[in-house]
Amino acid sequence: QVKLTESGGGLVQAGGSLRLSCAASGLSFSLCTMGWFRQAPGKEREFVGHISWTGGTPNYKASVKGRFTISRDNAKNTVYLQMNSLKPEDTAVYYCAADLMSVSSLDSAYDYWGQGTQVTVAS
Repeated sequence: QVKLTESGGGLVQAGGSLRLSCAASGLSFSLCTMGWFRQAPGKEREFVGHISWTGGTPNYKASVKGRFTISRDNAKNTVYLQMNSLKPEDTAVYYCAADLMSVSSLDSAYDYWGQGTQVTVAS
């Protein structure tokens, strides 16, 4: 079975940093586009960024560009989201997702999802 497991969330002060990890098992990780999404209470899930299986340049939501960095380690079947200069509006549950077919910012394109990890940024 496919499993995606996020970790690294927590409480941080505004301006601080966190690194989220997503460990994948049960799929051909190196062939997948890996995406990060987030959902704040009462709001729709939104795209944060993704990185293709080719290891090309990641793509980011405009509001996080320059602050967040996605990387992947195919040998460890793990994708990372480094978050710097965090703002209160970054508070959300963060999800990783795997896309076996495409490189997309649409959540409907992703085939598998993790359970999420909470990120809370205090002002």
